[in-house]
Amino acid sequence: MQILKDVHLDLMGKRNIALIFSAVLLLIAVGSIIVRGLNLGIDFTGGTLVEVGYPQAVELPVVREALAKDGFDDAVIQHFGTSKDVLVRLAPREDIESAVLSDRAFSAMQGIDPQVDLRRVEFVGPQVGDELTEDGGLAMLYALIGILIYVGLRFEYRFAVGSVIALVHDVLITIGFFSLFQVEFDLPVLAAVLAVIGYSLNDTIVVYDRIRENFRKIRKGDAVDVINTSVNQTLSRTLITSGTTLLVLIALFLFGGEIIHGFALALIVGVVIGTYSSIYVASSSVIFMGVSRADLMPVKKEDGTVDDMP
Repeated sequence: MQILKDVHLDLMGKRNIALIFSAVLLLIAVGSIIVRGLNLGIDFTGGTLVEVGYPQAVELPVVREALAKDGFDDAVIQHFGTSKDVLVRLAPREDIESAVLSDRAFSAMQGIDPQVDLRRVEFVGPQVGDELTEDGGLAMLYALIGILIYVGLRFEYRFAVGSVIALVHDVLITIGFFSLFQVEFDLPVLAAVLAVIGYSLNDTIVVYDRIRENFRKIRKGDAVDVINTSVNQTLSRTLITSGTTLLVLIALFLFGGEIIHGFALALIVGVVIGTYSSIYVASSSVIFMGVSRADLMPVKKEDGTVDDMP
């Protein structure tokens, strides 16, 4: 990757264009979350999940019609891995127990082929789903607060704010993607979103560390020039790391099976957005907040020694 090491792009010169691009993405994401909402999985909404396997390929409209005849008009039906495997999600009903509900649904599907095999049945109560929703939101909030404190102590408060801005940017766009395309949002996807926070922060810290180092080494140029140089110096590392990570995630998405499909998709979207935000959003944020060389120079103590912080 010698070519990337020698390149010097005017990345920060395009920061206003990147700001507009990010603003448009955020407006679409937030607007979709407000208007369309999330297609929450059974982990959050509660209900019954039934997985069956047919001896031969079966069409989803046939399964949907069989379930509708038995009163399951609102059932969510999809293939699970192959065209022989079917996954059915049933909303909870107050007047019917979950076990009875799953038995009725399986009986309806036996009408298509008596040799159908019951693979799995899962029950999640509405109260558990509500608790998971609340706990998941708190987990993301606590992660962002912890990051704000860590980066503030490790660098300087403007870097802490910039890192949190970048992370909120990544999380909102990733969640907005799932809302816009109505991809099911379940616990594995939530875990992927939390992983995106860690991944994006790691990239941001690498860039920030180089910015702090260059503010002390480079005596010429203003803050924009120093930050642009720093981003260029870490560009090869950022792209190589993201590229190799994406290769693994794409393989998981294509060949890992339906059960981790949403998890892999969330990570793919998050890694792409996180890479972009490490280059543009995090770095541009500290520029807009007016960070300067004086803010990052070592602090001289009374005895003449130099404190390496921030």
